[in-house]
Amino acid sequence: MAGDLRWGVYAVFEGETDYIRRCFSEYGVHTDSTGRYAALWRPYHLIGLELGVSVASAALRREPTGCGEAWRGDVAATAKRDLRAGEILDGEGGAMVWGKCIPAARSLAANALPIGLAHGVKLLRDIPRGASLRQSDVALDGALEAVKLRREMEGLTLPLLTAEQGG
Repeated sequence: MAGDLRWGVYAVFEGETDYIRRCFSEYGVHTDSTGRYAALWRPYHLIGLELGVSVASAALRREPTGCGEAWRGDVAATAKRDLRAGEILDGEGGAMVWGKCIPAARSLAANALPIGLAHGVKLLRDIPRGASLRQSDVALDGALEAVKLRREMEGLTLPLLTAEQGG
């Protein structure tokens, strides 16, 4: 469908200087309330063309491409409809859940179920439409590598978030 955000890509960037922030304003680029962070949407994500440049940058020049500095955000599974205990979730792109971007600290505090772990898992309790799912709402297989990695990431991040909050 033309104009459908699912088929495009956002580029989010920071205006580090007053000059760049002024350019955002002059060019009509949408920013946050401070004018410091901007986002541009493009209707095409040309991964076949972009991938080669990214691989070459990483392999030949030893440059990271798209490397995060910290875990700042998460994508929590959110019920598209009323869900019933015993149902098997169909994951991203399915009819049962969608991904909602939330701050990582909030995800950890809520024990949110990441959208990437919301496929093929049994629901343990009823979830109303629009509610975010928690990891305890599903029967996760702790032996799966994805679940192990998620728990390791949470374990490494929780002490940092606690320290930042003065705990």
